[in-house]
Amino acid sequence: MDHFELRGGVLHAEDVPLTAIAEAVGTPVYVYSRATLGRHARVFREALSILPKVEVAYAIKANPNLSVIKVVAAEGFGADVVSQGEMERALAAGVPAAGVVFSGVGKSAVEMIAALEAGIGQFNLESEEEGIELAGLAAARGLVATCALRVNPDVDAGTHGKISTGKAENKFGVPYDRAGGIYARLSALAGMNLRGLAVHIGSQLQSLDPLEAAFAKMGELMRAIRAEGHSVTHMDLGGGVGVTYKAGDIYPYPQDYAAMVARATAGWDATLMFEPGRVITGNTGVLLTEVIRVKQGVVAPFVVVDAAMNDLARPAMYDAWHDFVAVKPNGRTMTANIVGPICESSDTFAMGREIDEVVQGDLAVFRTAGAYGATMASTYNSRALVPEVMVDGDQWAVVADRIQPATILAAERMPDFLKD
Repeated sequence: MDHFELRGGVLHAEDVPLTAIAEAVGTPVYVYSRATLGRHARVFREALSILPKVEVAYAIKANPNLSVIKVVAAEGFGADVVSQGEMERALAAGVPAAGVVFSGVGKSAVEMIAALEAGIGQFNLESEEEGIELAGLAAARGLVATCALRVNPDVDAGTHGKISTGKAENKFGVPYDRAGGIYARLSALAGMNLRGLAVHIGSQLQSLDPLEAAFAKMGELMRAIRAEGHSVTHMDLGGGVGVTYKAGDIYPYPQDYAAMVARATAGWDATLMFEPGRVITGNTGVLLTEVIRVKQGVVAPFVVVDAAMNDLARPAMYDAWHDFVAVKPNGRTMTANIVGPICESSDTFAMGREIDEVVQGDLAVFRTAGAYGATMASTYNSRALVPEVMVDGDQWAVVADRIQPATILAAERMPDFLKD
């Protein structure tokens, strides 16, 4: 459920017509619904209430806008971060440092020191080498790093290859069959409080079966490590639950996910940690765009919009589907190719798709654009960086400015050896 619906023939975000936002801010622009965001966070957290001991951290990478983080944090979420920049965003939005989990395979020494000094709640270690370096940095400062060891269970998530993270050939985590030895060695280091295991096999999972298989393997590993005399008090189960982008696709509900977790983790006697991202923010946003023109093609017309692959990269990167609907639909449809203005053939959102009939100057939206949308935007082709708006009932505000090409150009410098 989201709060984008037609009222009087015009698509609204909550109580605000999208035409009003386009007129005031221009296009393209991301528009988020605060009500949808808060509802998704509550539904996910309430689903997990059937579990005895739970901590939930929102995966900042899905949508790192400060206002988005603040809304989610108000629903009791911590933050899962993968860079110092994301950590600083989380802290700036009011997430307590103790609620921050620092994940990611390439944490630099500078980032680890910053996180140690900030007093974050947990590091998810991706390698033995990382653990040794982090323990040394902590000990040198008289600190202790609280950590979980991320394990690669070699389970195929059955999702797109570019967002699969739990197969043996993926770069994430330590090999399953070596994890017990690595856990024992890291546990003995000064400056290290290794308290648990972590796993995340990918995102946008349509089936819960791969997750249940991964959790079963993690349970076996947990019991083996405990049998060797080591403490395991926390089990980080990551995220990965998918959202519906295309009508007809079916994804598990949070309640189904929670029921599976309860079954898979029965008797673990550990705090279970979760890092949802897309499932919280995916349906909370749309990318509002204007039709530049409709160009006749050989097979189907090209609907050229002012949004481009630099604004919404998922279709170009993952062949991802985003529903395209008119803001003022007239009841008629057309079959068309939807493309942007970037000088690349990959700047294509859809080919041969049946859509609302649109003409030059019409407004339309790409639905389910609240996750991995603005955060992946760039200024390719020297285009402006797309702005973001949040709606709250009949109020709305710009929560990230459109950064114009002139501002970006002003940050560049001509060296003396190139000056006349």
